[in-house]
Amino acid sequence: MIQTLAFYLFASLVVASAVMVIMARNPVHSVLWLILAFFNAAGLMVLVGAEFIAALLVIVYVGAVAVLFLFVVMMLDIDMAAMRAGFIRNFPFGLAIAAILLAELFLGIGAYQAGGLTLGTPDGTGQAAMGASNIEAIGALLYGKYIVLFEIAGIILLVAMIGAIVLTHREAKPGARGRQDIGKQISRRPEEATVMKNPNTGEGVEL
Repeated sequence: MIQTLAFYLFASLVVASAVMVIMARNPVHSVLWLILAFFNAAGLMVLVGAEFIAALLVIVYVGAVAVLFLFVVMMLDIDMAAMRAGFIRNFPFGLAIAAILLAELFLGIGAYQAGGLTLGTPDGTGQAAMGASNIEAIGALLYGKYIVLFEIAGIILLVAMIGAIVLTHREAKPGARGRQDIGKQISRRPEEATVMKNPNTGEGVEL
């Protein structure tokens, strides 16, 4: 009974937060709703016994991807007026994409109702070891048979991180206040850093 209640709770929150992702006017709020959707999707994965997928959703999607989205959206200074103008301009193109996705959805439903595909006979290499949990089995596959693909995925994530840094990095204007010159600070001598003054009584200090 408690599993059923938890399923409906997580599923309803996932659907509601997904709707809010596309309905929120503020991009930052959209990313926050997306994080909530990821957390509830992780709860659904725990209910079906896929705790490894749940951990991936929290660690990778919430801890890295969604936070990266949040920082990029906050630092790019998005012009909402320009976004609305672009929305009206690209509305026909968006309708065309929506029609294509809807056709693919009906095609997939029809293919599912027509019957399953005839797949090859499994060779047993992906079978979990006796007594091993699904996390141990997935780890053995990732760092064994699929180690090259796993490393490629890591390189792609590294490139995405570098791209986000490049997008948010802004060069300071020459002579701008607050710009640090590390080499000049290190090479400065003590006599250049401090000046001893001995003012007379009633006289000010010349700066």
